[in-house]
Amino acid sequence: MQLIDIPFRQLSPNDISRPWLPVIIVNPHADKRITVLALIDTGADECAIPASYAPLLGHDLMAGQVKQVKTGNGLTTAYSHTTTIEVGSFTAKNVLIDFMPNLHVVLLGTKSFLSHFILTIDYPRKIFSLTTPAR
Repeated sequence: MQLIDIPFRQLSPNDISRPWLPVIIVNPHADKRITVLALIDTGADECAIPASYAPLLGHDLMAGQVKQVKTGNGLTTAYSHTTTIEVGSFTAKNVLIDFMPNLHVVLLGTKSFLSHFILTIDYPRKIFSLTTPAR
């Protein structure tokens, strides 16, 4: 899969341009899906989703695997649920994704998403590219 020269997006007038990627998040058990913009976050080990998305996807938030995670704002509780992330022709199937109560954006972290790609970020031009490595 190749997504080449995707422009950064500025989501609000006072925000800076960032590498946002449209993705589809799926609950494979309920076959419910939502399309969202997700932030490429090379500093995040895991992918994370706002807790408010759990009911939209048919997940019972509190029934997920409970864990404490370190964030830029300190320790917080996360509830992990099996989720699939789709972008273009790529699918990260049945991965545990952290649903977090105080999160307001979807973050695409390294372990279950970015580790599948060669990521190129061109900050001066405000574009990024994702390609799957040759096998």
